[in-house]
Order: sequence, then structure tokens, then C-alpha cells
Amino acid sequence: MTDDGLLARLRAAVGEGAVLTDADVTSSYQRDMMPLAPYGSPLAVVLPGDAAAVQEVVRACAAAGVPIVPRGAGSGLSGAANAIDGCVVLVTTRMNEIVEIDADNRLAVVQPGVVNLDLRGAVEKHGLFYPPDPSSYDWCTIGGNLSTNAGGLCCVKYGVTTDSVLGLEVVLADGELLRTGRRTVKGVAGYDLTKLFIGSEGTLGVITQATLALRPLPQVPGTMVAAFGSVSAAGAAVSRIVREGIVPSLMEIMDASSISAVEEYLKTELGAGKGCAALLICQSDSGGEAARRELAAIEQVCVDTGAELAHTTYDIAEGQMLLKARRAVLMALEVYGAWLTDDVCVPRTRIADLISGCERVSKEVGLRIAVVGHAGDGNMHPTIVYDPTSESEFARAHQAFDDILAVGLSLGGTVTGEHGIGKIKRDWLEREIGPIGMRVHRTIKAALDPNNLFNPGSMFAM
Repeated sequence: MTDDGLLARLRAAVGEGAVLTDADVTSSYQRDMMPLAPYGSPLAVVLPGDAAAVQEVVRACAAAGVPIVPRGAGSGLSGAANAIDGCVVLVTTRMNEIVEIDADNRLAVVQPGVVNLDLRGAVEKHGLFYPPDPSSYDWCTIGGNLSTNAGGLCCVKYGVTTDSVLGLEVVLADGELLRTGRRTVKGVAGYDLTKLFIGSEGTLGVITQATLALRPLPQVPGTMVAAFGSVSAAGAAVSRIVREGIVPSLMEIMDASSISAVEEYLKTELGAGKGCAALLICQSDSGGEAARRELAAIEQVCVDTGAELAHTTYDIAEGQMLLKARRAVLMALEVYGAWLTDDVCVPRTRIADLISGCERVSKEVGLRIAVVGHAGDGNMHPTIVYDPTSESEFARAHQAFDDILAVGLSLGGTVTGEHGIGKIKRDWLEREIGPIGMRVHRTIKAALDPNNLFNPGSMFAM
């Protein structure tokens, strides 16, 4: 089939206006938010409106031997949705319907283009809560969250995306529609195919619908902030909070570089004071006396482990200000140059070692590196700031990115806690899981996608 023949078939499947071929337009769909990952120029960008249209697109591309790269909003940070030359980028943002909210069974059925925050707002009206909350939750989509198994600030209590998924609908490489999972609370019939597709980064199929588990709406959170004169003291506090069995709804850490950048950006003081090496922000959404007990226990741990300041507030605005500061780190760093954020997860007892390792890397490459992350689960986001117009700084930023991954692995960690492998960490996946793990990955890929139709070259090479 010629390119013209394929384009005609795609237009018949999704409509004339939903097939984009103008290079000035398709260029905006070439890559996600990761500047280091390679990307190419697609033959076309298609925006199907329903699962049937996705099936037709898949069948057309399969017949033409043209690869498909599934894409959501493009908020990813691994290059997993990056185009390759001559591919069709299949964008799911038009499939943005909340199909059902079943309050009695605490579940929602949604299409992949639903924005995370929009879903949260919709279920909140029913007294319910969808927990996964990536930092880009105001524009990232559920489909992208599913494809990368996204995390967020609330993972310490509520888990990552996969922990809130009951079932999926997925278009396979032959165009058939697979339904996985269930609507019941329990179910162990057959292999857990749902979890196989979550985090597969569009390499096994195109997710067209998800059945999501919801929780009762939590109470308005109280917030505790503690400032430490050393990173090791902050790390000791995190370890002891975990060891004592306290489970806050949020536990975030910011290093000195992150704190100073945010204070300058927001033109406010976080109350950390001079010489603060690390700031710990915790919340409890248990409500009432339970929240007060949790936050009092956390505050006491922080004081016992050397916090120079510890403060708890139940004022909503003050708590929101602290969370705004945490979420604003990447925007704050843009004042100093372009940023490149890493994504390593280490045992919670090694958080301080990772931050110290990043400080060492920063000195070695001569670039600013700020570290912020989810202390409750050990998922850290070291962020490298560089001048994108300088070839030298770009090269050093890339070197720092790899050096940080090496530090994470040396501490018993993983090269990605929530952003995924994509096209930037392929070599690191093999280094982490080894040859047998890679063989199993390739066997699964070959079984479900024998012609390597979906996202070839992402995550690993066949």
C-alpha cells in the first residue's frame, strides 16, 4: 500500500480533519517533554474519536507495514511517545468521555483522553476520589498515565496508577479489541493481563477504555513542614517515619537548590530559614483526631532526628501554599535555563545518599542539579539545569543524567520509578533487569505484536 493509499484509508476511518499531515502541525506531535530522547518525523498524526476508529487505524497501518506510536497529551518525560520517521502517531486526546461513574460500586469507566484533574473533579461531586496525581495532573491524560504507570505525590498512601485500575479495553496488533480485568473488587480468573498493559508504554497495544477503582473522598489534609540543617538528618526522619508505621497521605522532600529556586520564583519564604539543607513536607488526610495524631507523631520524629524547625498547620491556604511550592520546582528552575529531570527510585533508607550523590555529580559536571521527590516511596527527581544553546552544557547534562542513574542503581534502586523507560533509558533497562529479563520482555512483545507494529524501538529493541 502506498502512502497515499494509507492516508486515504486513515481519512475514511477517522475523518478528513482528524488526519494531520502538514509538517508545521505534525512537528508539535514529534516528542514529549524529554529533550534528550531521539525523535523523527511522522507520516501523519491521527486523532480517532472512538475504539472502532482506533481498530481501523491499526488495521490500515498493519496492512501498510507502517508503525504506530500511541500518544496522549505529550506530558511524558522518557520519550516513550516520540515519533519515528514515517510512522503514524495515534493521539487519543479526542477520546475524552467519562463513560460512567458508578458511585455505589466506587468505579469509573473512562476513555484515555480524559484529563486526570477533570476526572478527579467529576468523581469528587459523588464524594469519591481518584488517587493518582502526577505533577502534570492538570493536563496529562489517563491514557498516558496508564501507559507509563504514572505515580505522583500521593503514592505513599494510595499507590501508583496500576493500583487504581480494575480493567482495560485494548486494541491489539491485529485490530481486535481485548477486554481485560473486571468490575468486581476481587477477581483472579486467568493471567493478570490488565497489569501487563499498564506501563507497557504503547508497545503492546492501544488502550481505548479503562475501568478505574475510586476511593471515598478523603478529609481536607493537615500539613507538616520540617526544615533540616543536613540531608542526612532529613533522611533519618523519613526512615524513622516509615519504620514506625506512620502512613501520611503525602511525604515530599526538597533539597537546598530546590528551596532557593522556588522561593525566588514565588517571591515568598517557605519558612525554611537560612542554611536549610532539606525540607520535608507531609500531609495527613485522615481527618479529625486521627490526622492530628499522625502529624504530631511525624513532627516529633522530625524534631528527634534534628529538625531545626517543625510546624504543623490545619489552615487550608497555608497547606496549599506549601504544595504549590513543591509542584512549582520545575517552573522555578526554568529561570536558570532549560531543565532535564531524572527519575530514580531508591530504598527509602538511601534517599540521603542519593541526594549526596547528585551533589557530587553536580560538582563534577559543573551544572546546577536540584533534587525533589516523593520521600514516602523513595522516588526522586534530580533535575539538571543547563543552557540548551551550549553544546558543552548539553553534553554535560546528558552525562549527569546517566551518572545519576548509575548512582541510583548502586544504591539498590531502579532507573525509573514512574516516568518509564521510553527511548532514553533503553540501555539502562537491560542493565537493570539482565539478559533473562530482556528475553522475557521480547518474547511477550513478539507474541502480542509479532510484526513490531506498536512503538518500535521504545523501551527496548527487538
